[in-house]
Amino acid sequence: MSILTYIMRIRDRMISMQSYSELLKTLLEKRGIKSKEEAEIFLNPSYERDFLDPFSMRDMKIACERIFHAILSDEKILIYADYDCDGIPGAVILSDFFEKIGFKNYEVYIPQRNGEGYGLNKSAIEVFIKDKVKLLITIDLGITATEETEYANENGIDIIITDHHLPKSDLPKATAILNPKIDDYKEKMLCGAGVVFKLIQGLVSCMGKEERFKSLEKNIGDGWEKWLLDMAGLATLSDMVPLVGENRAIAYFGMKVLKKSRRIGLQKLLEKMKIVQKYLSPDDVSYMITPKINVASRMDDPVLAYKLLSTRDTAEAGRIADYLFKINDERKSMVISIMREVNKIIEKRELNGDLKDVLVVGNPKWRVGVLGLVAGKISEEYEKPVFVWGTDENDCIRGSCRSDGSVSVVTLMSEVKESFIEFGGHEMAGGFSVISEQIHFLEEKLSTAFQKVKKEKEVTSAIYDMKMTLSDVNKRSWRDIEKMEPFGLGNEKPVFLFENVKIEKIKKFGKNGGEHLEIIFIDASGSKINGISFFSNEESFSAHLFVNAYVNLLASFDLSRFKGKEEIRLRIVDIF
Repeated sequence: MSILTYIMRIRDRMISMQSYSELLKTLLEKRGIKSKEEAEIFLNPSYERDFLDPFSMRDMKIACERIFHAILSDEKILIYADYDCDGIPGAVILSDFFEKIGFKNYEVYIPQRNGEGYGLNKSAIEVFIKDKVKLLITIDLGITATEETEYANENGIDIIITDHHLPKSDLPKATAILNPKIDDYKEKMLCGAGVVFKLIQGLVSCMGKEERFKSLEKNIGDGWEKWLLDMAGLATLSDMVPLVGENRAIAYFGMKVLKKSRRIGLQKLLEKMKIVQKYLSPDDVSYMITPKINVASRMDDPVLAYKLLSTRDTAEAGRIADYLFKINDERKSMVISIMREVNKIIEKRELNGDLKDVLVVGNPKWRVGVLGLVAGKISEEYEKPVFVWGTDENDCIRGSCRSDGSVSVVTLMSEVKESFIEFGGHEMAGGFSVISEQIHFLEEKLSTAFQKVKKEKEVTSAIYDMKMTLSDVNKRSWRDIEKMEPFGLGNEKPVFLFENVKIEKIKKFGKNGGEHLEIIFIDASGSKINGISFFSNEESFSAHLFVNAYVNLLASFDLSRFKGKEEIRLRIVDIF
């Protein structure tokens, strides 16, 4: 290519981007999107273009064939799903498919977080053997279950593993494994329910092509599977996978379906949260719905969450929604109590100069189900990998770990695997159980191993996308920003810098004694805007806050529909 041709191509790209507003163009370029073609793909996801061929996933055809054999032979199928807001929506997706085609010989099993822990377990398989299960389909788990899979096989149960977690060196000898991390499937970062949705796409495609499946196809209308994207979207937004590529398409269309979903349990949840379904936002999903689904396993029985999302009984949906709200309040109190203990422990270590590269804290009295939340809070506050442990109902030491981005927790645990009974997870999060006599040496071992496998944290070149004035905070700007949704990992919500603005008023609000902040800012031109920050006070930011102070503000846009009134406001990131 000549230099002249190259310059002309660059010029044509720049001209083509001129059709966008300066704001939208800048936000797109910050995400590496510099041509009109790239921008149109990003801003206008397409089901036909952006959803990949399910049969490009290894073992997809084998999985579909085995499932159809079970259906046509009326073999008993067991759906074995993880207990969080990835596995549970995945179980709903698969059970919805079975119900739609009229197949009834299946059950859903979700292990108890506090009693059984994560993954396939042998005691559950023993029950399935007695129940004459012939096919077990995992959801969001199983990729490391080599012994359990072998045991099931020896006792006449075939296993199809659908998972997205990192494998160990040896893969289970399953009938089929659907996991984008073990093959050439282009979208490596699907969540567990995303993998299940690909399985449904594969099954529906087979039904449309082969005569022997025509009897099953009669209830499946053209495009019916798209209605399942509410669950795939919910899980994708909940599981913190990058919202680019196929994941962006799943989340984008998932939000569209969620706003129209006929699931009575979802509607009851939204009703209790005073969220109008047609105005549901990705933030509502991540921060309001997801915790209510996850709390079932943290505080009680995960099957409650499955029933909420799958039931067609209005009364049952209402009862479950009420109960999940109740135990979610209990969960919040429990986390606050544990965090007080944790902070005292870590403060004491700091005073003694004994803060290691990896933090390990625990107490036999701490409830295992809430420790992932605690680990996340500690890791964020202290910017270190964190392992938090408690004891489960069987007096086994188990816990959760979170990374601050400096190491893969799975790699870290692999370095000291002799300390663990079992472990697994992602780069950023995982779970583990520990040999009792090893727990007191775990922090030292992990901190030593950390030096071998740590990686450089990614450093962003800027902490904001662009500078703005308060007069720029309007509906026109909001409409441009909204085109970039859904936001999440890999497509973070844009943050803007407002320089030298004055604090006119500080107000506390919230039902528990004012745990949130509302601040009115004003600039030299007289433009005013409301900014809010949840679970914050005057000491929560880089600058101490007081009325009439001139500050720099980092914030993202927020649309409030409180009491039916639309208001563009700012969600405060930091004040300095």
